[in-house]
Amino acid sequence: MKIGVPREVVQGEHRVALVPETVSKLVGSGFEVLVQTGAGRDYNPDEAYAEAGARVVPSVGELYEEADLILKVQKPTRSEVGLMRRGTALICFLQGPAFPELVKWLAHAGVTVFSVEAIPRISRAQSMDALSAMGSIAGYKAAIIAAEYLGKYFPMMTTAAGTTGAAKVLVLGAGVAGLQAIATTKRLGAEVTAFDIRPEVKEQIESLGATFLEPRQETEEVEEDEHEEYEPAGFAKFMVALGFNSFAEPPERKAEKNGVSEEKPDGTGKQSTGGYATLQAEEKQRRDRELIREQLKQTDVVITTALVPGKRAPILLTREMVEEMAPGSVVVDLAAENGGNCELTDPGKIVDHQRIKIIGPVNVPSTVPIHASQLYSRNMFSFIRHLAPEGELVLDFEDEITDGACIVHDGEVRHEPTREALERGTA
Repeated sequence: MKIGVPREVVQGEHRVALVPETVSKLVGSGFEVLVQTGAGRDYNPDEAYAEAGARVVPSVGELYEEADLILKVQKPTRSEVGLMRRGTALICFLQGPAFPELVKWLAHAGVTVFSVEAIPRISRAQSMDALSAMGSIAGYKAAIIAAEYLGKYFPMMTTAAGTTGAAKVLVLGAGVAGLQAIATTKRLGAEVTAFDIRPEVKEQIESLGATFLEPRQETEEVEEDEHEEYEPAGFAKFMVALGFNSFAEPPERKAEKNGVSEEKPDGTGKQSTGGYATLQAEEKQRRDRELIREQLKQTDVVITTALVPGKRAPILLTREMVEEMAPGSVVVDLAAENGGNCELTDPGKIVDHQRIKIIGPVNVPSTVPIHASQLYSRNMFSFIRHLAPEGELVLDFEDEITDGACIVHDGEVRHEPTREALERGTA
C-alpha cells in the first residue's frame, strides 16, 4: 500500500503528518511512502525523508494520483478533494459535524475518511490518541503565552529591592490540556488553582501541586445534615411502619427515581422530574459560576480549556466576571476556535478590555511544530498498523476503533453526528 504525505496548505499550519523517524518504520513494515517536496518544512527536509526510505515527489497531483492512503493534519480543501482518486482513504482532523458540506464532497468523491478526533478514547487506542497529544501541547503553550503577556513574574522572586509574590493562576477544565496547563504554570512557579465540574479529577489536580476549587466544606456538611434530618410524616410514616421503606426517602429524591411529578418550589403547580433535574442543573451552574467569580478577584491569569466535541464551547467567563478582575490580568482561551469560553474572546486576536487582556489563540499545537509533528506521526503509525496490520487496508466495522473513526465509506456518511449536521443543513 502506498501512503502519501502532502504539504499542508492551510495558512498557519506548520505541522506534517509523518516525520522521517516514522517513515523508516513504515517502510520497514512493507509500506511505500510518498512525500511531497517541502512537506516537512525547514525542520524535516526532503533529504531526511529520502534517507528514511520515502520517495519525494515534486508534484502534489502525482502524489494524490498514486497514493492509496493520504495522511494529513488539517482537513482537505475542496481543491485537494478534487485531486483524490475514488477509493482513496484519508486520515486527518476532519471535524465532520462542523463541516458537513466538506464531508458531502468527500462522500461524492468516493473517498473513505477516518477522522482522528473520532477515534474512541479507550485503553487500546491510547497510542493513536492524537487529540490528547495535541491537547497536551496546547496546555503547555497556553502557560507560556500567559507568562509572556502577564506583567508579573510567575514565581515568587526575592531580590535586593524586596520580594514579589507568585502569580495566581486559575485553570478552568482539567482535561488533557488543562492538566498540562496546571503542570506547566506550576513548574514556572505560579500559585495554581483549578476547577472542573467533575469532582473525580480533584486527585489529579492536587497530584500536580494545584488547589482544587470547590465550595467550603461547611456548606456541604450543612446540606448533608439537612438531608439526614428528613423524617416521613402522615401517610408516608404509616407506610414506613408497614415496611415500605421507599416512603422514607425525601419526596424530591423519590420523584427523581420514579419519574413522578413534583410540586414547584413556589407551590403554583406541577413540574416533571425532567424540570426538577433542569432546576438542579441550573442551580449548580449558578453556584459554580459564583465560585469562579469569587476566585477571579484574586487571580492574575485564567486559562480556559472547556470543549464539547461537535458543539460550541460553553461560556465560563462573562463580560461582568472579566471586569471584576484586577487591571493587568490575562485570560488565555484555548477554546477560541470553537467560539471561546470567555464572552469577550475574539479568535486569533488579543482583546484589551478595561485593562484585561483576553487572548484567543488558534491552532496552538502548530506553534510547536517539531514536537507536535513527531507526536502526531507516532499516532499515525499506530493507527495505520491497526487499519492495515498486513500492509493492506482492512475495514473491520465490528472493531470499535475502526467503526468509531470512519466518517465516510463507499459514498455513505457513517458518522451519526455528521449525518445529523447534514440533515439540519438540508432541512
